[in-house]
Amino acid sequence: MTIKVLVADDQDLVRAGFCMIIDARDDLEVVGEAGDGDEAVREAARLRPDVVLMDVRMPGTDGIAATRRITASTDPPKVVILTTFDLDEPLYAALRAGASGFLLKDVRPPELADAVRVVSRGEALLAPTVTRRLLDRFVAVQPAEPVRPASLARLTDREVEVLTLVARAASNSEIAGYLSLAEATVKTHVSSVLRKLGARDRVHAVVMAYDLGLVHPRPSL
Repeated sequence: MTIKVLVADDQDLVRAGFCMIIDARDDLEVVGEAGDGDEAVREAARLRPDVVLMDVRMPGTDGIAATRRITASTDPPKVVILTTFDLDEPLYAALRAGASGFLLKDVRPPELADAVRVVSRGEALLAPTVTRRLLDRFVAVQPAEPVRPASLARLTDREVEVLTLVARAASNSEIAGYLSLAEATVKTHVSSVLRKLGARDRVHAVVMAYDLGLVHPRPSL
């Protein structure tokens, strides 16, 4: 099955480069391009892509606002945020807006193609070099005793442990090592956590874990 991709970036040269990378793969296809956020929203509704590669900073409607509008639609595509900077405060807002992950623009072509495949499967993708720094610096400080929804009470103690480690950017294999579990068991726990919390993907679960006070941001340096 071919994965349909919409590329949104206000720089023609950058957009063309991403399109070449995507179209060079047999299982990926660029179905449209957009030069600003408003156009990205229109083209996403018209073309119904599987994945949108979204630049953060664009004139007019930026990538965050566009992501929020796209993900609020019925059966929305997955959105991957692309940014030049590894500490870009709007990125966290973009994750809250519904993005399934983010990458730096200097990503290698094979990694970009793999990212499209990963998010199209409903998984989340965060650039490993910036994940911990982004979450630690830009998640809003939580109250000492946050109000926890009933959905959290449905999690088992083990699932709370797994969610906490997910929020600390641990991979499934790392979680398996920490908790002395098989990786397949960890995957089952993660799936159960997503289902019980109503989280759309791993990134959304991380956001919820911070909001629930399971983990807290480190102070800014």
